[in-house]
Amino acid sequence: MAAPKGATLALAVLLAATVVAPPAAVRAAMSCSTVYSTLMPCLPFVQMGGAMPPQPCCGGIRSLLAQANNTPDRRTICGCLKNVANGANGSDTYINRAAALPSKCGVSLPYKISTNVNCNTIN
Repeated sequence: MAAPKGATLALAVLLAATVVAPPAAVRAAMSCSTVYSTLMPCLPFVQMGGAMPPQPCCGGIRSLLAQANNTPDRRTICGCLKNVANGANGSDTYINRAAALPSKCGVSLPYKISTNVNCNTIN
């Protein structure tokens, strides 16, 4: 028995809609609380300095970069780091130490950790 014409038409419309519909927007899975807790081992280095940050700090940076596999996550991480920099109460020493973390850990960020980075330009 053949399907009713209305059902066939509805199925055809549904299939056409799934083909031409744009994909759902990618949303950030990352949160600032995740960023902060992952980077907590970096705090002693930012506060007191030293030759090298502790290994758990560098591991945290690498972990965040590995998890940031889409633009919203990368922008979220950038915004969280910018918030921390803004909360440093103008202490250039802390901001400079934080900005040095990626290179000291042997990783590269597509932006500089600072108070004036435009996170909306991160892709």
